[in-house]
Amino acid sequence: MDELAQLLLHPEHEGGRHARHIAVRSGQSRALDYIRRVWASASDAVSGTRVLESRHHAHEVLAALRDRIETTPWRGERGRTALRVLRAHLDFAEIAGGPLHQASERQTAEEAGISRTTLRVVYETVLKPRGWLRRLRVGHGREGSTWYLGDGIPALRSRFRTTQYPPDPALEDWPTPETGMSADIDSSVIGRLMDHDAFAHHGLGSAALLIIGALHARPAQTASELVGSSSVSRATAYRTLRRLADLGLVHHIGETWTLAPGALEGFGSSTPASVDAEGAEPAQGWDSVAQRHGTTGVAARRKALHATERAAYRKVLERLSEHRSKAVVIVREGRQILVPAPRPDEVTSTLQARDGCVLDPVTGRPTPDWRIATDGRLILITPADQRSYEELAAAHAEALSEWESAA
Repeated sequence: MDELAQLLLHPEHEGGRHARHIAVRSGQSRALDYIRRVWASASDAVSGTRVLESRHHAHEVLAALRDRIETTPWRGERGRTALRVLRAHLDFAEIAGGPLHQASERQTAEEAGISRTTLRVVYETVLKPRGWLRRLRVGHGREGSTWYLGDGIPALRSRFRTTQYPPDPALEDWPTPETGMSADIDSSVIGRLMDHDAFAHHGLGSAALLIIGALHARPAQTASELVGSSSVSRATAYRTLRRLADLGLVHHIGETWTLAPGALEGFGSSTPASVDAEGAEPAQGWDSVAQRHGTTGVAARRKALHATERAAYRKVLERLSEHRSKAVVIVREGRQILVPAPRPDEVTSTLQARDGCVLDPVTGRPTPDWRIATDGRLILITPADQRSYEELAAAHAEALSEWESAA
């Protein structure tokens, strides 16, 4: 710890710039406290991270994680949505070649077929608290956030459980979880279908994804078996099976349910038992299913909205970059030393008004958007510089200190 502090506070090391900022602004003790917190956080991260010896080992870890995801019960609407998000991150991790990967919120929302608002709720209430995901770095600019896939821990809070629990044991109804403690689904099927309009919130929904994934993993299941294998409550399972049967995507033979031959492509087929059913019409692809439920174009509108938000965000970054002037440096003994520029926030006495405002040099009238600090020179916040008073003072003090030491 002492060696790390000595290393970070040394002026020659770029990695300690933030620690030196804190030392200049708030003192040496504050900087040491910051370094201790960084050390403790890094130690926790290293102790909780597995060592991947090769790319083959990384694929083995991801395969084991996929099996764990497929056998974990995802109860309730929020749990099923969390499965879609986690499956999207698993796809990103497989492309990256390990649990460490990059993904933006908009990219993940499009992959999972949900909105960004729902995505953030699932992050904070399910995936992060249960140890499935850990955000190591927040994305900025054109780079997405850096994520790490974890093994997950069992849920302890009631929000992750099914609603089929009695409020009082004296009722003697459902004394155990209705959906069981294990699941058996094919998550690759869910990952392939979840971004389609047919499985949007007002369409078939996440429950249909889990039912299809459970039937694809193990065909010919009864409704009671599906309640356990898909982690869907009994009422939701029957309601979802009825909707899928009306579309011809599942067939009811005796007591068991099976997928239709073209169910994964959205094509249903009629059975003798469903020919006479009122309103039963086999689906002709997932597009027709989305059109029947009124969710056609949801994914396209979401992508268009995200494209607009990305363009607006990049314009803001470009506008902010215009406020920053290029740094002037000199090279001395192999080191680059910043040349302190004139203080952009210095105000001459001729432009200072008595009420703390700044006089416009052209009109001579006070400009209400500009203010002068108590030292008579520094402007606290200006439209041209988004940095705070403390950041301006710390940056100038550090540059001046380096320049004087070099001189």
